[in-house]
Amino acid sequence: MPAKYFEIRWHARAGQGAKSASQMLAEAALEMGKYVQSFPEYGAERTGAPMKAFNRVADEPILVHSSVENPDVVVIIDDTMLGQPMLTEGTDENTVFIVNTVKDVEAVRQKLGAKGKVCTIAATDIALEEIKRGIPNTVMLGAIAKVTGIITLESVEQRIRKAFGKKFSEEIVEANVRALRRGFEEVKCNG
Repeated sequence: MPAKYFEIRWHARAGQGAKSASQMLAEAALEMGKYVQSFPEYGAERTGAPMKAFNRVADEPILVHSSVENPDVVVIIDDTMLGQPMLTEGTDENTVFIVNTVKDVEAVRQKLGAKGKVCTIAATDIALEEIKRGIPNTVMLGAIAKVTGIITLESVEQRIRKAFGKKFSEEIVEANVRALRRGFEEVKCNG
């Protein structure tokens, strides 16, 4: 029997940080001793065009190299995409949706037409408050850590410090860590 991988499908618009967040999630899981995959899929390669990114995380080597068809988690970084059928493709009542939005969980569930668990986080607002830029990916990673447990808050925080510490000021690193922690603390789910 093939191994069961934990699979995540990200939906965003190009330039919103989904590819970087997917990569950071993979690196955090790798540092936890897991096997990982992270890869993007672009349509028209222009800023603002819908794009997808994928993760697989497992306790044993991952032998499949295709797109994620039946995700355990769907991460939606741009709530203007809600209502698009591609968001729920291959999902069922066990799928968890984590959506960057200020809308409440029930409104998002109705707009998505989702059967699974729906979680919301005002990630862009938190990013603007903490990082002073509307790039929600570190906030979303915090929400993913809380909701799934597939990565730990500590593993992502270490990853942020390692990756950002080389390129950015201590102030920017700490702002991203605060954004990550707020994503973990402020995500809301139904059920």
